[in-house]
Amino acid sequence: MRAAGFPLEDNIVQSVAAMRRTLRTPSDLLSCHAALVDGYVLEGHVPAAAVKRLLATRPASIRGLAAPAMPAGSPGMEMPGVTPDTYDIIAFDEGNGRMSFMRFRGGEPV
Repeated sequence: MRAAGFPLEDNIVQSVAAMRRTLRTPSDLLSCHAALVDGYVLEGHVPAAAVKRLLATRPASIRGLAAPAMPAGSPGMEMPGVTPDTYDIIAFDEGNGRMSFMRFRGGEPV
């Protein structure tokens, strides 16, 4: 995210679960990292391209984006010799609404 121009404040917490409750991250979308960017929740290895699109469009109906399950090849999950996964970045709202926001193969939109 830094390489994409995002300033970061890294906060190490004793319990990520407490932060996720505060952020109201849906339990079926949990992954390994949680973030708050301009009022939007991010969960997991969401590529910078998806965050840039979210911030450019600022859809009122979306509360956050998630990359569940740590897909191979997603930013930070690159592994030599491992074919990158194709995966959806999931947009979620205040209720139980879910939709594909963008599709990626590794860190590249498809």
